Amino acid sequence: MARDGDGKTALVTGASSGIGKAFAELLAEKGYGLILTARRRERLDALAAELGQRHGVATKVVVADLAEPDAAERIVAALGGARVDLLVNNAGYGVPGSYRNVPWAGHQAFMQVMVMAVCDLTYRLLPGMVERGWGRIINIASVAGMVPSPAGHTLYGASKAFLIRFSEALAAESAPHGVHVTAVCPGFTYSEFHDVTGTRDKMKDMPRMLWLDAPTVAREGYEAVMNGNPVVVNGRIYRMLVWFTGVLPQRLARWVSGGAGGRYRKA
Repeated sequence: MARDGDGKTALVTGASSGIGKAFAELLAEKGYGLILTARRRERLDALAAELGQRHGVATKVVVADLAEPDAAERIVAALGGARVDLLVNNAGYGVPGSYRNVPWAGHQAFMQVMVMAVCDLTYRLLPGMVERGWGRIINIASVAGMVPSPAGHTLYGASKAFLIRFSEALAAESAPHGVHVTAVCPGFTYSEFHDVTGTRDKMKDMPRMLWLDAPTVAREGYEAVMNGNPVVVNGRIYRMLVWFTGVLPQRLARWVSGGAGGRYRKA
């Protein structure tokens, strides 16, 4: 039986864990050849071998740190001219704490990963998709980019808001050429995100109903981009949250968001 991805190749950034890994697993199941990139070679090699054997797809590993300004250029060079039909810009993390207390180099690296690398990699791969008349680009944004941002993680919501607007505009530009672009906006998702930011202990008291699982986020994101939806919010509770903050007076919405965010903030 023919699969969606037969004859096509997908590139997934941040593929070694969490939502990126879930996308890699889903795309392999659908028959896409995989190019997996992240910083941890051992995890990438193990995942590539497992998915290649289980689903009979070609896999390639490209180790890269997207905090380095030339990372996108080196990733594309490593492809050796191979086509990329579907791009998942997933790599990301958070920088907790007060904006003024984080060294500028930390903020700079964060914006390089969250914004510049996404734009750079998309810019390099989009022309081929347009030329072939088919392509899919998935940018992992967040509900944080759609609601008022509380103190702490000062650049996180801002970077995700950028990805949403970037995706919307690029979707409008690219749709006439057969290329769909979608911003996927999950809320709290089971992954290593909070281990990296050092806020895992604070998240233990988060109500279970607020947590999403990565495979569901990946499936909903894939369905959205295939259907040509430029933005998808994952989970009914988060769709309600986005609607609710949209109808509240902005001053009240900021107060609610600040109170909730303060419980899980790292000073």
